[in-house]
Amino acid sequence: MEKRGQVGIEYMILIGFVTLTVLSIFIFAVFYSNQIKDRMRINSIQNFADQLIQSSESVFFAGEPSKTTISLYLPEGVQKITVNEYSIVIVARLASGDNILFFPSKVPLSGSISSTGGTKKLSLEAHEDYLLIS
Repeated sequence: MEKRGQVGIEYMILIGFVTLTVLSIFIFAVFYSNQIKDRMRINSIQNFADQLIQSSESVFFAGEPSKTTISLYLPEGVQKITVNEYSIVIVARLASGDNILFFPSKVPLSGSISSTGGTKKLSLEAHEDYLLIS
């Protein structure tokens, strides 16, 4: 009788250690998975803003009748995009909370961009003293 009880307790201890190990690995994986998703979202937003500003500066410096259309990808999770006079401010929701990203421009900007995710076709039009984004 004592042998069966001892084997049962040893089996329960072994199952407890295995369960604890699997749960630890799972929690570790979920934590780093969220960090990687956040990093990918931030990189996509930076790529979006950098390409937009670079194209805006090229069109503005080409002169007033210049106009172009660009297609850029904006990831999901963007709450708000604000086009200020010399910058673009993007508020993004991440696993760690809301994040405000600021991108300066060398040219005065005007217009608005919707914050819905996906591929966007943006029209850039140079005027005498600003660039219109629509």
